[in-house]
Amino acid sequence: MFPWASFLTYAVVTAVTPGPNNIMSMSNASQKGFRKAMPFNLGIWVGFSAVMLLCALFCGALGALIPRIRLPMLVVGALYMLHLAWSTFRSRGGLEAGETGGGFWSGLFLQFVNAKIYIYGIVSMEAYVLPVYQEPLPLAGFALLLAFIGFFFTLCWAAFGAVFQKLFSQHASVVNTIMALLLVYCAISLFLA
Repeated sequence: MFPWASFLTYAVVTAVTPGPNNIMSMSNASQKGFRKAMPFNLGIWVGFSAVMLLCALFCGALGALIPRIRLPMLVVGALYMLHLAWSTFRSRGGLEAGETGGGFWSGLFLQFVNAKIYIYGIVSMEAYVLPVYQEPLPLAGFALLLAFIGFFFTLCWAAFGAVFQKLFSQHASVVNTIMALLLVYCAISLFLA
């Protein structure tokens, strides 16, 4: 029997905690509003789904490769998060006409260097799914469920950013500094696990 309660508890708790997706989604929505931040969030969903499918399909192979690819993946992920932190810190708070930051491709690319979702996918598959299911269709279904759970909570963070948009815009430099510091924390925490 599949351990739904523990699987969903792990998935929800992991998805709701701050990470690059949630922080960037909140930051984008606080600057652009919920609707205009949607392309970034859709990029997150597409990239997240792709990464979860890869984790599901290649979890056994990844288990053997992880010791070799872990450090390069962490370094690339940390560098990208530091780039996002610097961009967020430098942001003036309001978007000027023609500014394209935080679009679909940004959200998509973030997923391939976001170590948090790799860990989320691998732990979910290894601890909960693979002991019960090994067939491709159920694995793909669980991968897409994990991506949807992550996407849902990313949208919650975006909604929070949009609701407090006026407050955030009045205090843009403080909010951007806090968001940048949280991204730096995310980058550093990759090496503390």
